Amino acid sequence: MDPSNDVRIIESWRRNATPWTSAVRNNAIESRVLVTNQAIIDAVLSRAPSSVLDIGCGEGWLVRALAERGIRGTGVDVVPALIAHAQHRGGGDFHVASYEQLASGMLRSTSDVAVANFSLIGRESVDQLVRCVPELLVPRGTLIVQTLHPVIACGDLRYEDGWREGSWSGFGDAFSDPAPWYFRTMESWVALFVHSGFRLVELREPLHPTSRRPASAIFIAEATG
Repeated sequence: MDPSNDVRIIESWRRNATPWTSAVRNNAIESRVLVTNQAIIDAVLSRAPSSVLDIGCGEGWLVRALAERGIRGTGVDVVPALIAHAQHRGGGDFHVASYEQLASGMLRSTSDVAVANFSLIGRESVDQLVRCVPELLVPRGTLIVQTLHPVIACGDLRYEDGWREGSWSGFGDAFSDPAPWYFRTMESWVALFVHSGFRLVELREPLHPTSRRPASAIFIAEATG
């Protein structure tokens, strides 16, 4: 596979923006309904923020959920159709922005917490973004990342960093052209945060209520600067 897949990720999400929005709003993704939606809300609330930046916000559900709890939210996503869906529903400020634009200082404001909920799936763009996140936060602000649990997501492949082919298996016929994603081990995730100016303060592993296997991994990291 061509190692430069960050562009393919964006292209895939542009094609699948409408079915994704429908799936999220109709609660069609079991793991989200049973585990991961509430898990990321709880992780954000544990830091008691007054403001949150949702990086890769999609159709904006998390910003709206936090707004219901009195937290001011800004959502950014590279896919215009997703931002249009988010703006139509409201509940926060939503902007079209790539990770490269965020890294270059597009936003003029800072937040208490930056959250990336299953949205850090590339390689170079993600590395660049995480390095700049401290500049998007107040002093000692927090980055919260929910992602596929590396041990579970590895499957039968080698437990080492590398690009993997994506899949929409179980999502329905409306989805097409699944995005590739960059697999990172637990060690690699922690190294990325530390090298980007963060201190890992908590690792959560939400469990699926039936299988009792980790449904995700949630990293909570505090900026050291």
